[in-house]
Amino acid sequence: MAYEIERKFLVDTHHPDVQQALAQPGARIRQGYLLHEGRGVLRVRIKDQEAFLTYKGRTTGISRPEFEYAIPLEDATDLLDHHCYAQLTKTRYAVPLGDGLVAELDVFDTIDLVMVEVELPDATTTFALPAWFGREVSQDMGYTNTALASHGLPRHL
Repeated sequence: MAYEIERKFLVDTHHPDVQQALAQPGARIRQGYLLHEGRGVLRVRIKDQEAFLTYKGRTTGISRPEFEYAIPLEDATDLLDHHCYAQLTKTRYAVPLGDGLVAELDVFDTIDLVMVEVELPDATTTFALPAWFGREVSQDMGYTNTALASHGLPRHL
C-alpha cells in the first residue's frame, strides 16, 4: 500500500528565500473533488498538462494511504468541468531542502494563502526547518486541500 507522509506549514511570504522561489516558473494546478466521505477523498488533478486521479484515505498523524493514477487529460477536464463538488487552483513551486527533500510551495489563487508541504520517506524523518517556514498545520484538518476548496480559509487563522 502506498502512503503519503507530509508536513505542512504556513509561510513567511516576505522572506527573501520565498521571494526568490516565487520568481521561478511554477506548475499550474487545477484540482477538484469527486467524493469526500469518512474513509477518504477522491480527487482529480491537472498539473500543467498531466492529469491524475487520486484516492487519499483517512489521515493518521501525518500519514495516509494514497493511490494515484495518470488519466487522459480530456477525462480530467471533463471531470473538473462537470462532476466535482469543490475545486481549487494554485501555482506550485519546488524548493530543494537537501537530503532529497523538496518543499512544495503552494500559492492559492482564490484564497489568501501560501502554504508549504514537505513529503517525507517516513513519519520519523526530521529535517531543519527553513527560516521562512511558519506555524505547522500538518494535523489541522482546516488546511487540507479538500477543506480549503470546500470552505476557504479556516476561521481560526
